[in-house]
Amino acid sequence: MSPRKYTLLIIPEGSHRVRRFSIKRGIIQSALGGVVICVLALSLLIFDYSRIHFDRSELRRLQAENLRQRNEIQTLAADLQNLRKEMVILTQNDAKVRVLANLAKPKSDGTAGMGGPPEEETVAEFSELQRQIDQLRRTIDLRRESQEEIRGFLNDQRSMMAAKPEGVPVKGWMTSKFGMRKSPFTGKRKMHEGVDIAARTGTPIHASADGIVSQARTAPGYGKLVVIDHGYGYKTYYAHNSKIHVKVGQRVKRGDQISAVGNTGSSTGSHLHYEVRLNGVPVNPNKYF
Repeated sequence: MSPRKYTLLIIPEGSHRVRRFSIKRGIIQSALGGVVICVLALSLLIFDYSRIHFDRSELRRLQAENLRQRNEIQTLAADLQNLRKEMVILTQNDAKVRVLANLAKPKSDGTAGMGGPPEEETVAEFSELQRQIDQLRRTIDLRRESQEEIRGFLNDQRSMMAAKPEGVPVKGWMTSKFGMRKSPFTGKRKMHEGVDIAARTGTPIHASADGIVSQARTAPGYGKLVVIDHGYGYKTYYAHNSKIHVKVGQRVKRGDQISAVGNTGSSTGSHLHYEVRLNGVPVNPNKYF
C-alpha cells in the first residue's frame, strides 16, 4: 500500500537542527501533473510558433514565386501577341506571293481574329496561354507547309527560266531566217529549221540556256554538232562548228562557251546554224532572242 504522506528532511550545513516537512502524496502528484502540463504546453507553444514562422516564410516564398510567375506570364503573353502580329503579316505576304504565283490558297488555320488579354486567374492564364501557343504552333506549321510549296514552285520556275533558251549564242549577223527558203544546194524550196548567223571562224559560241550536253559529234549535214538538252522539252542545236569544247553528259550554264564557229558539214561559209526545238518540234529561234 502506497504511503499517503512523504517526509522531506532538510539538514543545514554546520547545524544540528533538522527541519522536517510532511507533504501529502496528492500535492506531489498535483505538482508533478502541473509540471508535465506546463512542459507539454510549452512544447506545444514552441511547436506552434515554429510552424507559424515556417508557414509565414513559405507563404512569403509562394507569394514571391506567384508574383514572378505572373510577371513571366504577362511578358510571355505580350511576346505571344507580338508573334501573332508578325504571323498575320507573314500570312498576308504569303497570300500575296501565292496570288502572284497563281497558286491555290493555303490551308486555313482558323486563327484570324483570335487572341486577347489573358484571364485574371493564374490557372486560367496558363490555360489560355497554352491554348494560344498551341494555336500559334499550328499556324506556324501551316505557314511552313505553304512556304515549302512556294519555294518548290519558285525553284521550278527558276529552273524553267534557266532552261528556256535566251539570247543570240554568237556575235555575228543573220544570213538566213527560220522558215521556208530556197536551198543553196538544190535550188528547191525547203524548210529551214533554224537560223544562220555568219561570223568569223573561231568566234566563240555560247550556250543559250542551262542544260546537259546530249550530243557532241560530227553529224551528216550538220558537220561538227553540239546538242544541249535543257529539260522542260527544250533542246538547242549548234552546227557547222570548227571546234567543240564540251563532252556528252557535261552540265553547262547559260553563257558557257561550248564551241567555235566553223564551216563543217553542208555549209557555204563560216557561220553557226542554230536551232531551238520544243518537244522535238523546231520552233523559230527569233522568239527567244
